[in-house]
Amino acid sequence: MNLSPLSPLLFEPLVRAALVEDLGRAGDLTTDAIVPPDLRATTVLAARQPGVVAGLDVAAMAFRMLDPGIELVVERPDGSAVVPGSVIATLSGSARALLTGERTALNFLCHLSGIATATAAVVSAISEYKAHIVCTRKTTPGLRALEKYAVRAGGGSNHRFGLDDAVLIKDNHVAIAGGIRPALERARAAAGHMVKVELEVDTLAQLEEALAFGVDAVLLDNMTPDELRQAVAMVNGRALTEASGRVTAATAPAIAASGVDLISIGWLTHSAPALDIGLDYQS
Repeated sequence: MNLSPLSPLLFEPLVRAALVEDLGRAGDLTTDAIVPPDLRATTVLAARQPGVVAGLDVAAMAFRMLDPGIELVVERPDGSAVVPGSVIATLSGSARALLTGERTALNFLCHLSGIATATAAVVSAISEYKAHIVCTRKTTPGLRALEKYAVRAGGGSNHRFGLDDAVLIKDNHVAIAGGIRPALERARAAAGHMVKVELEVDTLAQLEEALAFGVDAVLLDNMTPDELRQAVAMVNGRALTEASGRVTAATAPAIAASGVDLISIGWLTHSAPALDIGLDYQS
């Protein structure tokens, strides 16, 4: 997998804020009382469940902010599949830093790995079809760049990052504008030449109206597999087709079989369970 690493500029403030939240005004009372300041230790990040890793750089920063000398040896980089007992990485350095940073590091790593794991499961379920799995803006406030990175680590692709990426006209926009055509006309008039325009439709009649005007992409919302097949035939390559609406790993294959280009899934980022990963003391 050709997975470009996240820029530290995107997560350094998040890790710093998380450590400040945990350490408060007095620091780690437990660790500072029990562990000598000069003691060094070696620990491993180990998987407790099968899944896909994401977020190692973020986790490493949590430790290195406490001890810049922490040494990290990665065994399973982001995007790697793991099974229970897999050693993901070995960390060596200040014992205090390793213990104090543990929870912050694991909070990020387990959450992001959970998203990558959920994404990989759906991607695998539709592997025989052309459709790509994409995420949405249903992300944890402040963590969008990280969560969308985790989707990529799981083999998925990203939808728009924010409202400033592209025009996506949804049902409320259409209602307020007074119909599909006026909504599209206003969007086209305001959008720059580099901005794509996508329209959400609920029915084949709405799709027909959208195609008559011309759009770059259509979001086929909550349609049945049969309706999706009809929609794809109607579009006939004139626009990108995206299916959405309560998609699961079980329902995704039937949706992908309709011939759509994209399948967007909100729960990948807002509800994927964390992957159980632990920090185990070695010496």
